[in-house]
Amino acid sequence: MCLISQFPETSAYSSFGYIYILEIMANFIGHALPGSFFLLFGLWWSVKFPLKHACRKNKKVFYLGSKAGFQRAEIIEGIVKAVFALIGILGEQFVPSGPHLKLYNYKAQEWDHLMNWQHSTMYLFYGLSGVVDILTHATNVVPVAFDRLMMSLAEFVEGYLFYFHVHGRAMLDVHIHILLLTAIFGTALCFFLEVFCRGNIVLELLRTSLFILQGSWFWQIGFVLFPPSGGPEWDQNDHNNMMFITMCYCWHYAFALLLLAVNYTVVTWVVRIKMKGAKPMEMELLKTSGQEQESEDEI
Repeated sequence: MCLISQFPETSAYSSFGYIYILEIMANFIGHALPGSFFLLFGLWWSVKFPLKHACRKNKKVFYLGSKAGFQRAEIIEGIVKAVFALIGILGEQFVPSGPHLKLYNYKAQEWDHLMNWQHSTMYLFYGLSGVVDILTHATNVVPVAFDRLMMSLAEFVEGYLFYFHVHGRAMLDVHIHILLLTAIFGTALCFFLEVFCRGNIVLELLRTSLFILQGSWFWQIGFVLFPPSGGPEWDQNDHNNMMFITMCYCWHYAFALLLLAVNYTVVTWVVRIKMKGAKPMEMELLKTSGQEQESEDEI
């Protein structure tokens, strides 16, 4: 049943119902957008890192990737990250019910739309991370490890903001966001460890799985708290709902691990097929070319 039909057919109530639906959709999109960001990068990394590992492992007989190619990919990632962050900030600020860059409402003598400002702050740090990615891989100005450090800080800021994001809310609302924090701080830790252990395939795959988990869970939060179809809302104080949503969180991570395993298997299989199909002379040329361009640890 449409939400508008729950109100009497008067102009005042109809307007209220329409505004209510807009508010629900704005909050749903506010979770779907970051969810899409995390899913996009998680899916890309689930292909990129297995490919990078396969190229390094089979470099002596098979040269598929190059330092320059992966460096260009890092620059593109930084651009996409910065663009996503900018879209997120503009969306949070300039939706019909947004603050429109106004932090304090002097007429009402109160802070204005702090939830939107918190989301904008989260996007800001991811945007800064994108800029650092570009500077790190397109210039020699920034040390290489700074891209991982800045991403770790962006994840930490996201978790820090969300920790204080749900103060005073209903039980299920708090619980579903606390579950998200485990993935956020886990990802932040992985990125921080990569500052010192760059290129470690285990850390790269672990943070990829947590990134996919963040993305799918943002979508789940949107569907639970702000059903876009106008369906019945979840009972925020039902303990059974908390039990189910915790189990559902484990299913989301199982899906992320399964997706990662499938992509890793497919990429590895494709590399082996290409390697077996290469002629001996072509393999020797690829080997020579690879040795001339970079050493074993440069990919």
